[in-house]
Amino acid sequence: MNEQVNSGELASAEVVGQSGLPLSELVSDRRVHSSVYTDQAIFDLEMDRIFTKTWVYIGHESEVPKKGDFRLRKIGRQPVIMVRDKDGKINVMMNRCLHRGAIVAEVEAGNTKFFRCWYHGWTYDTTGKLVQVTADEGYEPGFCEKKGGLARPPLVDDYRGFVFACLDENAAPLDKHLGQAADLLNYLIDASPTGKIRLDAGVNKTSYRGNWKLVGMDGYHVNYVHASVVQGWSENSDSGIAAMHKNDPFSDEALTRTRDLGNGHVLLDFREHRMAAIDKYLEFLRGAPGGEKYVEDMIAAYGEEQAKKNMSLAGDPHLGVFPNLQVIGNQVRIMNPISAGETEVLMFPVMFEGVPDELNTLRLRQHESFYGPSSAGSPDDAEIFERAQQGMRATVNPWVDISRGLHREEVDADGTIVGKISDETTQRGQIRAWRKLMTGG
Repeated sequence: MNEQVNSGELASAEVVGQSGLPLSELVSDRRVHSSVYTDQAIFDLEMDRIFTKTWVYIGHESEVPKKGDFRLRKIGRQPVIMVRDKDGKINVMMNRCLHRGAIVAEVEAGNTKFFRCWYHGWTYDTTGKLVQVTADEGYEPGFCEKKGGLARPPLVDDYRGFVFACLDENAAPLDKHLGQAADLLNYLIDASPTGKIRLDAGVNKTSYRGNWKLVGMDGYHVNYVHASVVQGWSENSDSGIAAMHKNDPFSDEALTRTRDLGNGHVLLDFREHRMAAIDKYLEFLRGAPGGEKYVEDMIAAYGEEQAKKNMSLAGDPHLGVFPNLQVIGNQVRIMNPISAGETEVLMFPVMFEGVPDELNTLRLRQHESFYGPSSAGSPDDAEIFERAQQGMRATVNPWVDISRGLHREEVDADGTIVGKISDETTQRGQIRAWRKLMTGG
């Protein structure tokens, strides 16, 4: 008698790429096969099984504030347009003409009433509707109406202005996908007294010759890759942001933790550590230009206790939302996978609404100091990612170890898995989501 085998079991046993191993054996809680990062065949499968099967962050509503404003983004390698239409609604549409498949929007941002394909001149409005074809005598009457409009992802939703899309109509709703990650996004949004943020200060773009999954939430590397920055923080630990790093938050003796929130979402949790230094931080804020008004407005908006919690992280939950969004430092970050060995990273400084201009200027300077092209931090990360990618081409022992802290993890009351700040709880959380999506189980 033949036993029925489900598609998840078949996918788990599937061999992809050069490793010769089934997908299910490429990763575990202790190790990951290097081919997961280096093999183009595995990367191509990721584009199908991860980026088309789960929710992907597209952009923030503040990036398209006016009717006709648009931004070009990607779902994996697929081009999409985020646009605010003539009625004020934000739409996400595939950037592909209905005729011969050419893109209809070329510049990465702008304002328009129509998208026009340069191949044969087919024209669409900001709702995606096909409104005109050239030399229309070659088509039957009513052709535009019958043809419809630009294709759309089956699912589009937002969480407090963060717009997501999913190409799988059977995917779970966005709120279920985000789970506890939504609560952490609130720490960014509610660091504004109005509960509104803006991503209108431009973008830092970088690319590195390495895999997209290397951009992880890693508390282990900071004291080594960013040693000079950490030393600077310790030498100025009684002022500014440095006060929040007093007593080395990247020490396993600190109050900081790593968390696996589920669904691949992970966190470097500084909440308890930073609340321990909140009075010192508020003293700094009150002394900064515009800071006194900011603190008082936050207390008026949220009450003193909640305002302190909201301000403690300075809008930085240090959150990774699988597969392509991170909220770190003063920025919202998008990871765009290009190939197995190349990744683009877009970093958008976050401005708070309802605060003095001087405070947002300070936030922007802080962003530039660590994440700008000539900064003290981000170039170090790109360099180490490239060194990792180079080293993983050696296949004599092809395994990457992610077991740090596995023996001392705990499950918190909220169901999250918790480790010390240097533990690879975050890497394990991400790779579990990778395995589930890649194997269907």
